[in-house]
Amino acid sequence: QLQASGGGLVQAGGSLRLSCAASGRPFSDYVMGWFRQAPGKEREFVAAISRSGGSTYYADSVKGRFTISRDNAKNTMWLLMNSLKPEATAVYYCAAGRRDSYLFEKSYDYWGQGTQVTVSS
Repeated sequence: QLQASGGGLVQAGGSLRLSCAASGRPFSDYVMGWFRQAPGKEREFVAAISRSGGSTYYADSVKGRFTISRDNAKNTMWLLMNSLKPEATAVYYCAAGRRDSYLFEKSYDYWGQGTQVTVSS
């Protein structure tokens, strides 16, 4: 089970940190990812992190502004979002997958419920 939290309303240029708490399975067995879905758009990849946390991957649109991290001892993953832009407004989902790939939704086996992020201009 995955529980995403930390969303909210923030002004453009501000920051938010999302959390994803996992339970029920060995957290370190899973590649973890963040996706987002804006109104009227398909869900898209945002960032992913390897099982150990040693490798991270980002969509070009967030590279340099977002940071993904995890603590396997705490069964938790985070997404620190800086310099937020209005186009970042979306529901953000965390996901866990056993496969080595990370970019596509089909790579993930479990999904959290989503947390709303709204960036005002």
